[in-house]
Amino acid sequence: MMEYVVLGMPAEGPTLTLDWQRFSYAGKFEMSSTGKAVVYDQDEIVAAAAFNEDRETQSHAWIRYLTVRSDRQGETLGSHLATSVKETLLNRGYNQVTIAVNNPRAYRALYKAGFHFTGRETGIAELVLKFPGPREPATYRDGLQRFAQRELPEEDERLLESWLEDGTPPETVNGIPMAPSTKAEDNGAC
Repeated sequence: MMEYVVLGMPAEGPTLTLDWQRFSYAGKFEMSSTGKAVVYDQDEIVAAAAFNEDRETQSHAWIRYLTVRSDRQGETLGSHLATSVKETLLNRGYNQVTIAVNNPRAYRALYKAGFHFTGRETGIAELVLKFPGPREPATYRDGLQRFAQRELPEEDERLLESWLEDGTPPETVNGIPMAPSTKAEDNGAC
């Protein structure tokens, strides 16, 4: 059974050591300036997220990094984790959650989690998505078009082409089949 666990909020300074060969951005989870949440399958971490309060607006939060173990990608774990982190942050009093993504698979996963493209990009060519907000098909396609202008792996190009042809934003994840837990002592990985 999958389990969503919040290892700690930013003020608590949680750290997490991930296998750099199996997780993108593994080193970013060693920092203690962000909160951490993970998805466990059995006793193994299969996805992780780091998040913190927006530096300019205290009622807004950012998901800074979200990673899925390389052998588990494509199982909707990223969408489910983003949904869970978003709900955790909203329940903690934040009224907006933002994330920036650098590839079309992450973009689509975040749309499944209820986020929408803002039309903005970061200085490092990441597309900025937020929750809540309007989820218009034209805005969704605009984000996909921006990725279509980039050099991508062949498989991503094929997926992107089919998503552009369809043009419809993916349905959101309704609920999450994971038991939530906020006990850091449950994880053994801090």
